[in-house]
Amino acid sequence: MTKPFRFGVVAPLTTDLSTWRDRVRRIADSGYSTLLVPDVPLWQPAPGPMLATAAALTDLRVGTWVYASPLRPAWMTAWEAHSLSLLTDGRFEMGIGTGRPGIEDELRDRGLPVIPANERLAQVRETIRTLRDLDGPGRRTPVAMAVRGPKARVLAAEVADTVTFALMPHESRAEVTQLAHEVRALRDVEVALHVPIVGDTIAPFMAPPDTDPAALAADSLLILPDDPAAAAEEIQRRREEIGFSYFVFGADFAEKFAPVVTELAGH
Repeated sequence: MTKPFRFGVVAPLTTDLSTWRDRVRRIADSGYSTLLVPDVPLWQPAPGPMLATAAALTDLRVGTWVYASPLRPAWMTAWEAHSLSLLTDGRFEMGIGTGRPGIEDELRDRGLPVIPANERLAQVRETIRTLRDLDGPGRRTPVAMAVRGPKARVLAAEVADTVTFALMPHESRAEVTQLAHEVRALRDVEVALHVPIVGDTIAPFMAPPDTDPAALAADSLLILPDDPAAAAEEIQRRREEIGFSYFVFGADFAEKFAPVVTELAGH
């Protein structure tokens, strides 16, 4: 079934605090659904305080994009997520995954155990189970899972509300379409597309620093056109052909794509 469009913005703190707050307010005024922050230790404040601040400034939904499961015990992540859900009056969405490429080096640098991918996926399952227990029967914190392999896709179809894919630069549109169709065949979940590149500009925190837009597949879903009208057409095509209805951009593109959000959000 076709789901209505919504749009999120990844807005890390890369400026002074006052400038970031102003950006958060502008994003809210532009009609975006969700203000998202990454889980990158020491590059910016921790996700919980940032999201609580954003939620106090605006009526936006807020979320992690995404918690890296190996960085903290499952119960700690679930407790923070439940707490954010309570403190924002239900406006928090927990994004979670097994960790970005290179997470093993980051874990070693912080003296944390490096565990195999299947155990990291088990951590994700346990985090979501604990969150559901903490929420109890009167609350359900939405969960977005970032997935890659077949086991992660099956788990996401079982327990998540939203699924996004950790896409590789070489992947074609046809390959990603197959992934999306397989997940939606298991359950009719919301499918999100993380778009790190607009034109030839890469959003901070949304792609590896060595990403080369010119080297991506010609039909790569990691890119949207720089022109908002062309981007709106392509976004509609991606929902019609693949099923993507939730699109996540970098904050540097939020104002440029505000007309796109105005035209499509909720339809």
